[in-house]
Amino acid sequence: MRLTLDGDWRATVTDGPLGIAPRFDFPGQCVRIAEYADVEEWQQFLVDTFGSQEWLWDDPDELRFAPDSRELVGAGFRLPSESASAEDCARVPRTPTVRPGGLRADEVRDFRLEPTTELCRAPGDAVLTCLRDLDALDGPLEARIGLAPDVALLVQHGTVVGWSLTDPVRYLTTGFAAPDPQPPSPATRRLLTECLDLITTPLLDEVLDRNPATLARLLALDEVLRDQREDRHRVDSLLALISNLVEDYADRPTGREP
Repeated sequence: MRLTLDGDWRATVTDGPLGIAPRFDFPGQCVRIAEYADVEEWQQFLVDTFGSQEWLWDDPDELRFAPDSRELVGAGFRLPSESASAEDCARVPRTPTVRPGGLRADEVRDFRLEPTTELCRAPGDAVLTCLRDLDALDGPLEARIGLAPDVALLVQHGTVVGWSLTDPVRYLTTGFAAPDPQPPSPATRRLLTECLDLITTPLLDEVLDRNPATLARLLALDEVLRDQREDRHRVDSLLALISNLVEDYADRPTGREP
């Protein structure tokens, strides 16, 4: 299968998916699939590869390829803050099943991978599906290409229309750190859902407008995250973003450390 990613930029699906576990950087609201471990290694990775990457004042999704083989060697996807309605989320196709595969660029040339704009959340946030727009729900998907464990590109009419992350709580982390290899706790799964409620529309708009009831909910969640004892690596990644919202939009009760 050949895919179109940006106008006339194309790649061929291969049999070699990335064997790299994704990192769901919750404070940064992005999913990274790469082996770099810090900013310096990431910058060198960009120098050594080609494809789609961020530029000054521009923040597209990333697909990076090795110049010699033109094979995909890393990816990065940004989570949209616009949450689709429950009705639209229910329309996300369940077929076809994910087929593991990599990508080989047709040519060594940079391009721009437009970020997604709509977040569709499955019940319990078992799967996060991110789409370029909701028009993709008007017809069936042609393919799901499993680029890496639990990460798939969504293809419709030969064009990439979005991506998905299955079991996102498992991959929660901060920055470039690797996720905790231990299974997530049930409490963390519930907390992820509460956090996603508050950092996506419509509740995010209420936070930004300083709606008293929503800010009270934000403060309560902040306290629960601070008091959670188990699964601290994942919980700390949730807390990093929630505490920033509290700092910017709510008055934390006295006696609590920031």
